[in-house]
Amino acid sequence: MVDFIICENPVHSLKLLNKLGIKKKLISLHDYNEDIIIKRIEKYQHNSSVALISDAGSPLISDPGYKLVLDYINKNLMITTIPGPSSIISALQLSGFPINNFKFFGFISKTNKGKSLLLEKIKNLQSASVFFISGSRLISFLQSLLKNKIKRNISVCKEITKKNEKVFRGEIKAVIEKISLDKKNLKGEFVIVIEGKKKVSSKQIDSAIEKQMIKLLKKFSLTEVVGIVHKLTNISKKEIYKTALLINND
Repeated sequence: MVDFIICENPVHSLKLLNKLGIKKKLISLHDYNEDIIIKRIEKYQHNSSVALISDAGSPLISDPGYKLVLDYINKNLMITTIPGPSSIISALQLSGFPINNFKFFGFISKTNKGKSLLLEKIKNLQSASVFFISGSRLISFLQSLLKNKIKRNISVCKEITKKNEKVFRGEIKAVIEKISLDKKNLKGEFVIVIEGKKKVSSKQIDSAIEKQMIKLLKKFSLTEVVGIVHKLTNISKKEIYKTALLINND
C-alpha cells in the first residue's frame, strides 16, 4: 500500500478509488505544477511510498510525470511500474498491420508547421506510425494525409475498451467517408495507426537474370538460389522466390 497518490485530476481519480474502496490523500500533478509538486513531496520521499496514476492510459505516455520519475531516479530512490492499460498497444493490435516495428508520435501538433514536419517524417516511414488526436481535428488531419499523397491504409480507433468503441480501417478516403456518416463518430478519444510504407524494389528480374537463375537452380536448392540472387541484385527475396517457382514448374 502507498501513503499517498499523485494523480492528474483528483475528481476523476476519486471515482475509481471509491469503487475500489481505497481512501488515500490525492495530490494533483499536471504539466504546469510538476516542479512545485516535486519540491512539495521532497521531505516525504525517503520514508513514504507514493503512487503515480493517470486519468486514462499509462502515466508519462503523453501524460505528466516525467520530471517526477526522473527526480526519483536522480536521487537513487526505488521506482517500479505496474503494467496497466495502454491505448497505443491496443490500437496497434486492432489495426491489422504488421507491428513488429512502430513509432509513436504522441499528440498531433496543432500548428500547421508542426503538422507539416510530422507529415514529412511519416511520408516514407516503413514502420507503422501511431498518433493521438481529438475528434475535432481528426477529419482535417486525415485530409492532410491525402493532400500529401500518403497512400497507405490506416486504422482509426475510437474510445478503446469503452462502451462506444469503434475501429475504422481501410484507405484514407474510405475511412473519412465512414467517419463522416455520423457526427457521433467524432465524439471521444482517438488513436490513429498508419501502415508503414511498403518496400518497393527498384530492380526487376529481367531475362538475363532469369537465364542465370535457370543455371543456378540446376546446381543449388531453391532457398540457396534465392539467397545468391538477392545478394547479387538486391531484388526482394519474395520476387526472386516467385520467379524461381515458375522456373521449376516449367
